Amino acid sequence: MKTTIIDLSKPIQYNAGDPWFMRVKIKHKAHQKSHWLIRLALNLPFRLFPKNWTGWADDSIKNMGLHATTHIDAPWHYGPVVEGKPAKTIDQIPLEWCYGDGIVIDCTHKEDFVAITIDDLKKDLNKNGITIQEGNIVLIRTDRDKMMGTSDFVEKGTGMSKEATEWLIDQGVKVMGIDQWGWDLPLKFMAKKAKELNDPEYFWEGHRVGIEKEYLHIEQLTNLAALPPSGFKISVFPLKIVGGSAAPARVVAIINP
Repeated sequence: MKTTIIDLSKPIQYNAGDPWFMRVKIKHKAHQKSHWLIRLALNLPFRLFPKNWTGWADDSIKNMGLHATTHIDAPWHYGPVVEGKPAKTIDQIPLEWCYGDGIVIDCTHKEDFVAITIDDLKKDLNKNGITIQEGNIVLIRTDRDKMMGTSDFVEKGTGMSKEATEWLIDQGVKVMGIDQWGWDLPLKFMAKKAKELNDPEYFWEGHRVGIEKEYLHIEQLTNLAALPPSGFKISVFPLKIVGGSAAPARVVAIINP
């Protein structure tokens, strides 16, 4: 049997359902377009071009928010100070955190706009006989990745409660992730609910745990349904963007025979 690698990353492309300020725009430059650069900038005459070669292809990203794809949020995203110290930007996080034994916790039963609780986590872990170990990377499966590319992806979903996030950190988890647009309940819902409750501590409560307890989370994962509850490695290395509040990551699960 061969090692199986399962891609858990969202394709980087224009997605109609993304908010207008996060829509990715990629410009693809055809092979023939490089002729002028090679001939003028490098002063190579056309007669010296290799035979049967039209030039190189190139691409540029015209617009891509760092939080628009499958990405890892750095502590800096939550606030400038974490645990009383300057918060780490994405290029400063220890790479040792980004590879380890993976666990999937099934929370697909949670309804939209209802937060995931500690009890939800414990029930699924107990059902599968899993005990979280320090350094595990825990993935929360909601199956909301099925809505990617639609407006519902941003507008709907469950989300991690403050208490559930804290509980995972207290088990020794530094990196966790979810297969929906954000870690918390949907932003518009939280804003509306905070006003209804007149509660200044309600909005973005899952993220803000990271101000008191240092941790990272991955948002917009996909394909978690293809994974077993445990027994696999996961790699979540982000791009090394200096000073970044987040970075896109090619997140993959590795299942050895």
